[in-house]
Amino acid sequence: MNDTITHTPLMSDTDLAELAQQLRVDSVRAAAAAGSGHPTSSMSAADLMAVLLARHLSYDFDRPDNPGNDHLIFSKGHASPLLYSAYKAVGAITDDELLTFRKLGSRMEGHPTPRLPWVDVATGSLGQGLPIGVGVALAGSRLDRLPYRTWVLCGDSEMAEGSLWEAFEHAGIEGLDHLTAIIDVNRLGQRGPTRHGWDLDAYARRIRAFGWHTVEIDGHDIAAIDEAMTSAENTRGAPTAIIARTRKGKGATEVEDKEGKHGKPLSDPAAAIRELGGLRDLRVEVQRPPDAEPAARGGGDPHTSLPRYATGGDPVATRTAFGETLAALGSLHDDVVVLDGEVGDSTKAQLFAADHAERYFECYIAEQQMIAAAVGIGVRGWTAYACTFAAFLTRAHDFLRMAAISRSTINVVGTHAGVAIGEDGPSQMALEDLAMMRAVHGTTVLYPCDANQTVQLVTAMADRPGISYLRATRGESPVIYGPGDAFPVGGSKVLRSHPDDQVTLIGAGVTVHQALAAADQLVADGVRARVIDLYSVKPVDTQTLRTAAEETGRFVIVEDHHPEGGLADAVMESFGNGHPAPRHTRLAVHTMPGSATPAQQLDAAGISAPAIAAAARKLAAT
Repeated sequence: MNDTITHTPLMSDTDLAELAQQLRVDSVRAAAAAGSGHPTSSMSAADLMAVLLARHLSYDFDRPDNPGNDHLIFSKGHASPLLYSAYKAVGAITDDELLTFRKLGSRMEGHPTPRLPWVDVATGSLGQGLPIGVGVALAGSRLDRLPYRTWVLCGDSEMAEGSLWEAFEHAGIEGLDHLTAIIDVNRLGQRGPTRHGWDLDAYARRIRAFGWHTVEIDGHDIAAIDEAMTSAENTRGAPTAIIARTRKGKGATEVEDKEGKHGKPLSDPAAAIRELGGLRDLRVEVQRPPDAEPAARGGGDPHTSLPRYATGGDPVATRTAFGETLAALGSLHDDVVVLDGEVGDSTKAQLFAADHAERYFECYIAEQQMIAAAVGIGVRGWTAYACTFAAFLTRAHDFLRMAAISRSTINVVGTHAGVAIGEDGPSQMALEDLAMMRAVHGTTVLYPCDANQTVQLVTAMADRPGISYLRATRGESPVIYGPGDAFPVGGSKVLRSHPDDQVTLIGAGVTVHQALAAADQLVADGVRARVIDLYSVKPVDTQTLRTAAEETGRFVIVEDHHPEGGLADAVMESFGNGHPAPRHTRLAVHTMPGSATPAQQLDAAGISAPAIAAAARKLAAT
């Protein structure tokens, strides 16, 4: 890996210039066929892509799952016509499929998604490709130990996104010398000039400050592009940013370097195609990677035991059970990876680090980068757990949304949720996280109430596809379940039940214990209450809820969360389609909390046992 890389040109500079023109023509044609798209953003980067394809990318398009393949991420996902034109040039798609761009049912979507086997992740929300690329590169250097390269095409407009600078710092600190960012500085954004225009040094100074090697070039000079990419391949100990001055709409007089042409097809595509030299059908032979296998994943130590907690013994915080389970999982499965947002001592994720430091990634207080890196590591098949305080995951919501579009499998854990954290006050209280995570497509949302339940749910996440979220609490809680109890995803636990039940109390996490205490109070008043622990918030146990509605007719739903989008909404969405909803009362955090003890917080929010019992009495009397 330390030898200087040289390349025998597979295509001459003249042929590469022709290939670049073909990529421009095909980008114009694709957008024209669709009647929409971003051809001008594609045309600016065509020379960059031509040189990368023909001389530097190492990829087997017949085997997109080849572990030795390089990774190419279009952070400027709106330049999808260029990417699809490149796929045509390498023979991966036909011209006919290229011209289905943006059509119903086509794989050629407006922005790339993994519906195409050569696309690792969905892009299009700017500022995400490079952060994810950092995760892919981390997997290569620290986990797979393979020499594949990660190439990320960025736009200059997205350089205003803070998430890119989180990525620059993370990659620089890690010395990811197999990561190259190619920045297409075409000067024009959506509504006009970008912040720095063609001032390449303005970008270079900032990027070098994060420990990167930078190269500033004319992005339409084939020889300069080739030299810059070779420099990136030969740089050791630092990632490389190729900062390329280009012209938006290059080659077509109608649009070249003109404002107001972003995000629309050319008005006279035929004239532009003639100006670009007409149709071509060049084919590129992309070099294939040498045979390579990632570092062995042996399956872990089968003799490791998961934590077991004594029922009725000392109280245990679910965050503690999470950390202890994670450490055990790391021994059982050597594909488990943990990413932390510099709160591992509080989330207890650092218990994993103590035993598995080589699979623990400290992302510091950069939650967007943490989620992005988890997505990138997941591209390589590792099982990633990303952990921080639940409140701070809101910063990364867009990354979670895009991870769902990417069909990513990642596990997210948010601790210190709800008013139950106590004196730290509202800035630290996640009171929106259940709604946020439920709204993301295809997610699993789990909220355990005791230590043994936490063990089972954290373990289940490791084998579940898609995005799984587990909400954990700060304070200690009684252990009410045994180590052998099962908690299938999509299930619930009926903790109290009697044929004469008049009302059902439904909680999750901290409110389960409050509901149990309320049920004890109600017995003294002659009111029987069923208690359901709805630990699986999504998917929800519809059948148990419908049965409880039929048998008791009344629900009190109590949650340590704002009333919008949380537990109560999950419960009530189970009804309809011939299943009438029960009379119900929702208890949630309606006011803005201050600082107080956990018990005072629950009382003030109206979600403590006395408040639940009072609501149940009132409902049972109607």
